[in-house]
Amino acid sequence: MLDHIGLSVTDYPKSKAFYDVVMPMLGADCCMGVTAADTGGTYEGAGYGLNGKPSFWIGTGGRTQGSMHIAFVAESRAAVDAFYAAAMAAGATDNGPPGIRAHYHPNYYGAFVLDPDGHNIEAVCHKQA
Repeated sequence: MLDHIGLSVTDYPKSKAFYDVVMPMLGADCCMGVTAADTGGTYEGAGYGLNGKPSFWIGTGGRTQGSMHIAFVAESRAAVDAFYAAAMAAGATDNGPPGIRAHYHPNYYGAFVLDPDGHNIEAVCHKQA
């Protein structure tokens, strides 16, 4: 249903460094970037995605108001674990370690971290162990 989503961040270099570390744990990478010169203004951003198609963007402009919850698909429980470990090593705040969330369904294996701006970022695998 969604083509892409973007968050404005307070410290673009810090957030980019964070997402550059955690997104590869889910098979995604920074596949597009735009500069102020590209946008004809002051916006600078980075798009992360699969197969060269950015689906998740971060960019300048101050913190997105309110807090967001964004859940990324993980292909395996090991990828959820790797995401969580990388995020914690990159300075995230724990918001729920990897594990089953049976109240959603019996195979819902997820981990939750707060990114540098306090957004609830999740990696989730729906496959059986």
